[in-house]
Amino acid sequence: MISSKELREKWLSFYESRGHVNIGAVSLIGDGTTGVLFNVAGMQPLMPYLLGKEHPAGKRLCNIQGCLRTVDIDSVGDSSHFTFFEMMGNWSLGDYFKREKTQMTVELLTNVFHLDKEKLSSTVFAGNDSAPRDEETATFLKELGILPEHIHYLPKEDNWWELEGTVNTPCGPDNEWFYPSDPEKKELVFPDDYVEIGNDVYMQYKKTESGYIPLSEKNVDTGFGFDRMLAFLNGQTDAYKTDLFAGAVRELEALSGRKYDEGGEIRRAMRIVCDHARTTVMLLGDRVGVLPSNTGAGYILRRIMRRAIRYLRSLSLSGDALLKLAEIFIEEVYGEAYPLLKEKKGYILDEIQKETARFEATLQQGMKEFEKCVESLARKNEFMKKSNPDYVPETVIGGKAAFRLYDTYGFPLELTEELCAERGLSVDKKGFEAAFEEHQEKSRSAEKGENKGGLASHSEMAIKYHTATHLLNAALKIVLSPDCNQRGSNINDERLRFDFNFDRPMTAEEIKAVEDLVNEKIKEDIPVVFQEMSLEEARAQHFVGVFDSKYGEVVKTYSIGDFSKEMCGGPHVDRTGVLGTFRIQKEQSSSAGVRRIKATLE
Repeated sequence: MISSKELREKWLSFYESRGHVNIGAVSLIGDGTTGVLFNVAGMQPLMPYLLGKEHPAGKRLCNIQGCLRTVDIDSVGDSSHFTFFEMMGNWSLGDYFKREKTQMTVELLTNVFHLDKEKLSSTVFAGNDSAPRDEETATFLKELGILPEHIHYLPKEDNWWELEGTVNTPCGPDNEWFYPSDPEKKELVFPDDYVEIGNDVYMQYKKTESGYIPLSEKNVDTGFGFDRMLAFLNGQTDAYKTDLFAGAVRELEALSGRKYDEGGEIRRAMRIVCDHARTTVMLLGDRVGVLPSNTGAGYILRRIMRRAIRYLRSLSLSGDALLKLAEIFIEEVYGEAYPLLKEKKGYILDEIQKETARFEATLQQGMKEFEKCVESLARKNEFMKKSNPDYVPETVIGGKAAFRLYDTYGFPLELTEELCAERGLSVDKKGFEAAFEEHQEKSRSAEKGENKGGLASHSEMAIKYHTATHLLNAALKIVLSPDCNQRGSNINDERLRFDFNFDRPMTAEEIKAVEDLVNEKIKEDIPVVFQEMSLEEARAQHFVGVFDSKYGEVVKTYSIGDFSKEMCGGPHVDRTGVLGTFRIQKEQSSSAGVRRIKATLE
């Protein structure tokens, strides 16, 4: 048996003993350079260095990096899927390449993890029109004692690594490692009788819009899933039975009076709750910091937390159980590897309690409303069937009903979809989006004279206030939190109103600091620079987009020095010096988790 702490130590010490520097883990939140919200792979934060930039720690690096993916959240509940997970990685940045890397991996697997070399199986890239067959790696594998019949050539979809949906990023063929799921079995068939345990990516190319070009320096990127490797080394086919989850599962069993090994929906619910509780801790405890909200990373966190609470209810537990699980993950599992979690423990538990209270206040009513929707559909189908035997029953909940659940009861669309799927139903997503847009239009029109960029007019004063909102947005991120983002604005000739996500009232000191920072940038008389560029380029240059999912391929951007960079339709003043003096007149609550500032220019 090997514990999670032992696995961390073995991985890091192995590579450190071979000249690698442990660079530690970075934030779960993507830095914007790859256009994705979260770090979804261990190599993602190293993208600039894999493309040739010199890393301050040298050419040989290693770490264990936290990652977050929600694209397959519906699979969470089986024995091996997670939203948060860790990747054990090591890198060569233009140093060693295929020969040395295959040797290191064979040594790690056989000498450290004590796997039988004769049972190891490996796959390599079979080649295509874009890149040649990877005979080089296959030759090195044979020289190291991997049996030729255990080396398999597979196509691009199996043995080529690249970050999907991106360009100007490193990529290349990979060498994946497999081991029998039952090493005692006599006749083994690949791949049915094997489990994947990790891969070595040989980043020889740069992905461009027109194809692949060779990188100036060849790099190695190794990725072994920590959670799955831990289960594999302990002979577990269920990754939720490792010590990463054992304490949380025991707590759920004690609180609910049910047993994980009952299987079925009980086990599935416990897995989902454990996974989502862990992810909640990691997002709230991240160095960048994320709070539950209705957009961006905050929306993902809110969805995960509320999904956990719903599955707790299926175990006859309240959302308070999340607090107990969070403490276990902080104190018993991850506190040593992620010391910031212990520092932020009080904050993490406080935010969980707040979000739990918010959701549970409306959840019961929302569930009743959902049941009414289902019952109404059933009554309609029953009535129509009586009058027409050939009638095909409807199985779709209307978009307006789904929007009411969202708007009134705080049900994310995904939650309604999950509830429907459990009943063999679906949701009219287009109808939901239409209802959402109609609601936004009514909200915009509710303010007298208000039109669609938030400006009541294009007068000189309104344009000044519009530019001031950009300065205000940037100042809030510096003074309060980088996670502060615009949630709405209304501008006329007399004042600006600006809504942003933040979970408590600002202090007098914070209000003054924001006001002073905006006025400092006004006094600097900074030029306001307009540029049109592709959405991809704007994201790469760290321009902030409030509703960037609505943008087209080409966007308008406005930058105010290095202080503010936003995608925006405009218009704006030419220089900040014409704005005058910025004064915050009022700071108040707008809605749960959203604050509102009213300010003037004098």
